[in-house]
Amino acid sequence: MINPEVISQAGDIQKTFQEALPFRHVSIDGFLQPEICESLLRDFPSFDPSKAINEMGEVGGKAVFEEVADISPFYRQFYQYINSKEFLDTISALTGIPDLIADETLFGGGTHENLDGQCLFTHVDFNIDERRMLHRRLNLLVYLNKEWEETWGGLVELHSDPRHPEVNEVRSILPLFNRCVIFETSEYSWHGFETIRLPEDRKHLSRKSFAIYLYTKDRPAEDAVAPHTTFYLCRPFPKDIIAGKTLSEEDVRNLRNLFIQRDGLLEMYQKLLVEKEDRLRKFMHISQEMHGSGNIAILSSRSWQFVMFLHKLKNKVLSIARQLRH
Repeated sequence: MINPEVISQAGDIQKTFQEALPFRHVSIDGFLQPEICESLLRDFPSFDPSKAINEMGEVGGKAVFEEVADISPFYRQFYQYINSKEFLDTISALTGIPDLIADETLFGGGTHENLDGQCLFTHVDFNIDERRMLHRRLNLLVYLNKEWEETWGGLVELHSDPRHPEVNEVRSILPLFNRCVIFETSEYSWHGFETIRLPEDRKHLSRKSFAIYLYTKDRPAEDAVAPHTTFYLCRPFPKDIIAGKTLSEEDVRNLRNLFIQRDGLLEMYQKLLVEKEDRLRKFMHISQEMHGSGNIAILSSRSWQFVMFLHKLKNKVLSIARQLRH
């Protein structure tokens, strides 16, 4: 399903990927065979509010459909392909990252649709799939927009140092039809996109893409850190907000939105921290009961291996159930 011309240029593409800044990435036009990309767009699901619940538990402007095998017979075929050894070996050849592992659940991936007014805060992704204890290594995004202009926003942005806007360097890429962007996921692979602002005669359009996330059992020791969730950053203050400027109504509205976004992220991370602490307490309580004492006990390595075995068994059963269903 990948364009044979792309595969034939794997060596050059891998070189571009390895040498790219601000971190390893590559943009590939005509990534899929034309009829394959046309079919992805043809069968793309309608926007579903139930698939658009954001991190704050509200209906937002981004819908994510992970169960892509349920969309249509073609999407079922495409789902099987992106989980195949053939596909994984090809992506390894294009990037130089060996032994890639697919995620059959497409957690966070699948079809992505972003409406007018939607943005994606600059962020680095979660680094470990704790269900399988695998390292997240690559994001692969195939865009499905037959018309898109730079002035509309929504360009995928790769940042060098978004915490320091004065030195931050940004690589922006238009999300054009059958363009694939592959980039590594690491502690410094900051990415996102600015707010989509469609012109009045294009309000019916949306930003469509298909997202695939790939993993490995290990990663270079210098890049390995403890498991963490996705880290988001708010947009910096507009450059035209300077001392002595008289603020317009639009300026005030934009600044107010920035503060609302910041406070929303703080609330989200506070909630995540409380939930994590609660899970830790429950884990410690179970551990104490297992050892029959009031002292805090840590699971032995053998017990921990057993717990991880149960997690893997559960995911294996779910995987088999999905295969039987399709």
